[in-house]
Amino acid sequence: MTSLSTPASIAAVAHRRIFNGPRFSLLALACAGILASTSVQAQSATQDAPVPAQQTTMATNDRPAKTDSKELDTITVTAERREQDLQKVPVSVGVVQGDAMRVYTEAGDDTLLALSGRVPGLYAETTTGRIFPRFYIRGLGNIDFYLGASQPVSIIQDDVVLEHVVLKSNPVYDVDKVEVLRGPQGSLFGRNTTAGIIKFDNIKPSREYSGRAMLSYGSYNTSVVDAGFGGPINNVLSFRVSALVQHRDNWVDNTYSGPSADGTVSPKHNAMGGYDDRNARLQVLLAPNKAFSLLASAHVRDYSGTSTLFRRAALKKGSSNADTPWDKVAYDEADNNPQAYKTSGGSLNAKYDFGKVSLTSITAYETTHGYSRGDTDGGAAADYPVGGVPNGYGQSMGRVRELDQFTQEFRLASEGHDALQWQAGAYYFNGHDITEFYQRAWFLTTAAHNPNNWVRLRDDNTAWAVFGQVSYRLSDAWTVTAGVRETDDSKRTRLLKTADTAAGVVTYKGRTDVRLDDKKPSWDLSTLYSVNKDVSLYGRVAKGFRGPTIQGRSAVFNSDFTTANSETILSWEGGIKTNLLDHKMRLNVAGFTYTVRDIQLNGNDSNGNGVLFNADKARAYGLEADLDWRPIPNLTINAGASVLRSKIQDKRVYAQVCALNGVVVCTVENPTIKIGANTFAQIDGNPLPNAPTYNINLAARYDIPVGRNGDVFISTDWNKQGKTSFVLYKSPEFTTNGNFEGGLQVGYSGNNGQYEVALFARNITNEKNLKGVIENYMAAVYNDPRIVGVSFNIKWP
Repeated sequence: MTSLSTPASIAAVAHRRIFNGPRFSLLALACAGILASTSVQAQSATQDAPVPAQQTTMATNDRPAKTDSKELDTITVTAERREQDLQKVPVSVGVVQGDAMRVYTEAGDDTLLALSGRVPGLYAETTTGRIFPRFYIRGLGNIDFYLGASQPVSIIQDDVVLEHVVLKSNPVYDVDKVEVLRGPQGSLFGRNTTAGIIKFDNIKPSREYSGRAMLSYGSYNTSVVDAGFGGPINNVLSFRVSALVQHRDNWVDNTYSGPSADGTVSPKHNAMGGYDDRNARLQVLLAPNKAFSLLASAHVRDYSGTSTLFRRAALKKGSSNADTPWDKVAYDEADNNPQAYKTSGGSLNAKYDFGKVSLTSITAYETTHGYSRGDTDGGAAADYPVGGVPNGYGQSMGRVRELDQFTQEFRLASEGHDALQWQAGAYYFNGHDITEFYQRAWFLTTAAHNPNNWVRLRDDNTAWAVFGQVSYRLSDAWTVTAGVRETDDSKRTRLLKTADTAAGVVTYKGRTDVRLDDKKPSWDLSTLYSVNKDVSLYGRVAKGFRGPTIQGRSAVFNSDFTTANSETILSWEGGIKTNLLDHKMRLNVAGFTYTVRDIQLNGNDSNGNGVLFNADKARAYGLEADLDWRPIPNLTINAGASVLRSKIQDKRVYAQVCALNGVVVCTVENPTIKIGANTFAQIDGNPLPNAPTYNINLAARYDIPVGRNGDVFISTDWNKQGKTSFVLYKSPEFTTNGNFEGGLQVGYSGNNGQYEVALFARNITNEKNLKGVIENYMAAVYNDPRIVGVSFNIKWP
């Protein structure tokens, strides 16, 4: 571990990293231009117009939490596009406050993957680095690593749906809170979804100057700056500027020495594992009167780092216990797995309140480009033979040449507190990308070099929807809600360039232009009954829909496109929401069951290439519980648990198993058949992949008063994950059970919580957890090792 730095030096480094780039300079110039052009007009305003409440209320976590209070604070959510008490919403919602998110990410963790296991029923992972997170809610997700893959979990940042997998990786910073809406959520939010929504709400501009900053420094020269500041510009304008800078030095050695696709390779110390992730956002809020508001937001990201590191032959037959070191690999290809992306985007959120009715318009645009390169077999074959087969060279690169997403939403909603509340709207989505996939022969410097061994694809996706929701309060205790949505989802994938021979001969025989389109309704019906002011019961049934999907990457191996038709879900859930022990405890429990018909699944072929197909159905049921408890003054406990049982039901479907040159290298516990040189396993009755059978999370903080306005505190958080299969077939090598990680903070909080300084450790017990696999190479993906450091938090005023 390297020596610790002072907060001042961290701030200086962050300043250089944020502002030493043309994009960030342009953003600063644009900010100045906006402020200058509007100040003269605003000064002539004759009234001090207040800002609408839902856009200016300061986040509760922008103030220090009063842990010595006897009662828990009320949690306000917008799960139904209105501000409501969490306990009065007939939906299963998990909430992570902004301060908690910053604790989880102070060691430089991916800000999205850090959510995994922090909310009951939510799991997240990646095998493509920090630019391709995959999310699962109640066991539903997509293990496909194709750049054009669709996911049943929607990511929404500040009311904007981020559809493409790269856009879903946009980091979260200066965040107010995170809401996880479990179950189908088609009626009100953006794209239709079968699994649920993860909704990020950032801290908005306000009419008072305020700010916050988190700075940390730790092992491997890991440094993090997460900060935001804003306030009024004049009587009608306010702003907020936010930034996130994450850095880690390379810390993994490449021990390989010898020939490679890139020429002769020598061992290199600290060759990979690091990253630089620089982000900035500007929000400007115009509120000339009580009726109208316009929130403009723009953001940029400049990321470079290391794609996922696979450890070839780390898994031994019969066990998922991996025994290779964290800090060493032997890669003979891929130039140490570089990865880099640049992303930018913006949105306009306008609202006009006519009195009884308001009209909202949300217009947004996102764009990105970049590449990711990897040694996909996980190491030199001679050094790491798999199952007695000492060969298999794998190197690939995926490049996004261009990617654009445009969305437009209009929504009419009732205002006030009448018994009848309603919303209706329309949504439009248009996205396209041009991607390229390169395989090993393209990189070779030998006579086998093939400059034509790559493909270029264009994906187009257009969707529109109309939606509405009605909620009626039958009495002071009983409310019923119904929603409906009609969605048309159209996708097209074209092969713009085939993977040809070195002489330019076209060998591809598959399709070059595939279109899929579907239109389906989705709906939900829910009810909430308040037994008394502290106990509510709710029930919900929902029908969801995910459009058809096309997988075109297989063309790089001269294999035809694969496709999957639309899937639908019918979900039932019921639960109880309680405030107990004089509001010192909040306990919410939900039970659910669902059936997904024509479920979209993804397996791998002999080239490790994703193959899409539909299975007849999958069924699941489970329980979730969220607990917040303040048993004594100065002690706060947050806990959650989920239990899940899932099963694929289709005796006709088989998945290709782990094989290298026709030799099965893992243990397959399902019935198998052989077609040619390939072996396939029947997956009927198997659980869904990346669907933990249980998950338990626990966080606690205890403050010891020191003097008049200070506290010494200790906080800790732990997560344990049950049995989880990474693939569709049963194999002990690709199933993990009992993964856990813990974190610890010890520090001092001063001036009534306005600043904190702490020593921290993430993965404090240095657990090596299996997070993913490459089947045919018995390759493992690990979590990060222990990170120890110091953090400093400040909030003002």
